[in-house]
Amino acid sequence: MLVFPDTEDIPAGFGPSVVAVGNFDGVHRGHRAILAEVCQRARSLHARSVVVTFDPHPLRVLRPADAPALITPFPQRLKLLAETGVDAALVLPFTEQFSRRSANSFAAGILHQALGAVAVHEGDNFRFGYRAEAGVEQLRALGAELGFSVVAHSVLHLRGYAVASSQIRSLVAAGAVGQARALLGRPFSLCATPARGRGIGTRLLVPTVNLAPYPELKPGHGVYVTRLRVGAGPGAPCFDAVTNCGNRPTFGEDSYAIESHLLNYNAEAAPLELTGSTPLDLSFLHRIRAEQRFPSPEALKAQIMQDVTYARRYFRLINSEL
Repeated sequence: MLVFPDTEDIPAGFGPSVVAVGNFDGVHRGHRAILAEVCQRARSLHARSVVVTFDPHPLRVLRPADAPALITPFPQRLKLLAETGVDAALVLPFTEQFSRRSANSFAAGILHQALGAVAVHEGDNFRFGYRAEAGVEQLRALGAELGFSVVAHSVLHLRGYAVASSQIRSLVAAGAVGQARALLGRPFSLCATPARGRGIGTRLLVPTVNLAPYPELKPGHGVYVTRLRVGAGPGAPCFDAVTNCGNRPTFGEDSYAIESHLLNYNAEAAPLELTGSTPLDLSFLHRIRAEQRFPSPEALKAQIMQDVTYARRYFRLINSEL
């Protein structure tokens, strides 16, 4: 996938193209359904398939207090967009000045002139232009003038939920990672680096990895069945794990941490060497229980062993279904 950091980076005569515009946070099943049609339409028209997105998220500029924690930070979002098969991504730097651009200017300058759009696919709730002045019908009218058609897609529904980034954020924040997985089409995951822990896992004889502070969307406090990939590339080791997200109240002063207990780690067979920059990809598969305070480290250790037993049974069941 070609990535253009701004319209100035698009080569002259780049079009014709079939385009979808949006934030695409999560690159969920609804997004991918639209992008699949974009790719198919582009092939039928011998055009390029293009996604137009923004960095940072517009609300971080317009209303920072209301800006959501992201399901997929920008590098992860680009990677997931590339996996959809689109030919190119135009990443528009979102600034206060850009936010004042009119709907007419956006359609004429970006969709028509820069991308040579012949078709635009959007969700039927799409809004654009200064103060979200325009919607799909205005886009369709502009397309009739500028030479592109507009296809509006209804919101996809699955298991009683609208497949939408806001819905997925709510589910993850509530700890409902199974439901979020259904809407995403993959497990919710965090991409981070290691942090130095407090040595609690070592004292309890449980091999652990702590994630560095993570500023984006995190699951609600609780204990989860997870998978942790350590390092980058296809050969990176992946471990079954039990992960605690929360304040670890058993040990006195609360301090939020995401701490993973590795289930299938063999230090003698494959020593795990972590640095502060080692990439970690932690996928959340299932919530075991809420976080709770235990009367002693020994009681916590006993509960961890129960959580480990639960997680091992979970992995045996899903592996038997493969």
